[in-house]
Amino acid sequence: MWDSGAVVPHEEEGRTFMQVLSEKYSPENFPYRRGPGMGVVVVPTLPQGSPMKDRLNLPSVLVLAGCGISHAGEQREIAAFCAHVMELDLSHNKLQDWHEISKIVSNIPNLDFLNLSSNPLSEVVLEPSRAKAFARVRRLVLNNTQVSWNTVLVLTREMPELEELFLCLNEYTTVSASTVPCPTLRLLHITDNNLQEWAEVRKIGPMFPGLETLVMSNCNLSSIQDSEEMLRRLFPNLRSINLHNSGLNQWEDIEKLNQFPKLEDVRLQGIPLLQTYTNTERRSLMVSHLPSVSSLNGSVVTDGEREDSERFFIRYHVDYPEEELPYRYHCLVTKYGKLEPLAEIDLRPRCHAKVEVHCEDKVAEVSIRLDQTVAELKKQLRTVVQLSANQMRLYYIDKECVFGPEEMRYHTRALHSYSIQDGDELLVVPKAGRGTTTTAKPLSNLNSKTLTPPP
Repeated sequence: MWDSGAVVPHEEEGRTFMQVLSEKYSPENFPYRRGPGMGVVVVPTLPQGSPMKDRLNLPSVLVLAGCGISHAGEQREIAAFCAHVMELDLSHNKLQDWHEISKIVSNIPNLDFLNLSSNPLSEVVLEPSRAKAFARVRRLVLNNTQVSWNTVLVLTREMPELEELFLCLNEYTTVSASTVPCPTLRLLHITDNNLQEWAEVRKIGPMFPGLETLVMSNCNLSSIQDSEEMLRRLFPNLRSINLHNSGLNQWEDIEKLNQFPKLEDVRLQGIPLLQTYTNTERRSLMVSHLPSVSSLNGSVVTDGEREDSERFFIRYHVDYPEEELPYRYHCLVTKYGKLEPLAEIDLRPRCHAKVEVHCEDKVAEVSIRLDQTVAELKKQLRTVVQLSANQMRLYYIDKECVFGPEEMRYHTRALHSYSIQDGDELLVVPKAGRGTTTTAKPLSNLNSKTLTPPP
């Protein structure tokens, strides 16, 4: 890492990229493995006295997060080690000088992905000449660096192949417009900032005209204020937008999303507008307001769901005053006509039934639980008919059934399996003793003849 005779910095000044690299990926700490992205790097002969290893086992994806790196180290060694490296994670280090970062990046010719998250870059100015070192990087992560927006503009102007940019947790309240667009950017993550005004979001569109995915959840965006024509021009290629936990509180804001001509994926959870609705109402109303969206909150919207949601939307607003009906309601009435409210049918299984219990000349109305068994019912009836459970024979009488009483002979059978309804009757016949049969006189509304239960 250090040339012969060089002074080793104090620990508090941090470590070099090459020092950490040689330690982590030395043959002792990172044994050689064959496989995709793996390779043994043979380092050219270094000046006498250098502690550099002759060989290192380096993958094409290097993860050096949280290693205390603050400087690059010898650039010739970086070039010798990292010619094949494509992804580099330097998050949670002590890098606070763009000059040192550019030394690392400029000596990794095939670098595609760079993560600099949680490095202290808030007070650092990036000169355009240093930014040229990032020209080949396509994916750049600057989360929680507090990097200034001016630095972002310098980077995007010098990165002609940039496709993905991550700027989360950087405490942005405003952004400045750029005179030089970055047409290659497809994905922008800018979550957990404080971009409350649509005027700030409006500047992002011209800056990244090819943007397909915009993720700005937890940004407290209060409303979408542009006209329909302006919105159509603002994000002409946007296919996905994430506004989770924003401050949107008007259905008009949701409807304006329809003006983005290619939008097909919307994520909108945790917004004030939806707090008073049930989960079913939220999704159905959202689907109805976004007719071109094919995915909502990560779930595919099927044709069947869309039709059900749109019909629900009409019925939901059927009692609204004419002046309060949303524009979307009239569009859907044109499609489906005015729909009557659905009949409310309770399909839940019955838990109780009120039945008449007949025992000889006694009649009593009893409420019984339908989730209990025949044996448990007999125990319940002991106080009603003054018989023990093993002294009674029990019959179920369905008044609408033409086949007569049905003996409830199976003690473990659940009562709900008999389909007992309110007003049905139970007949209790006392057992007279072994080998004898008791004749019971049924009520006249059951049968005018004497019923003799089978032995």
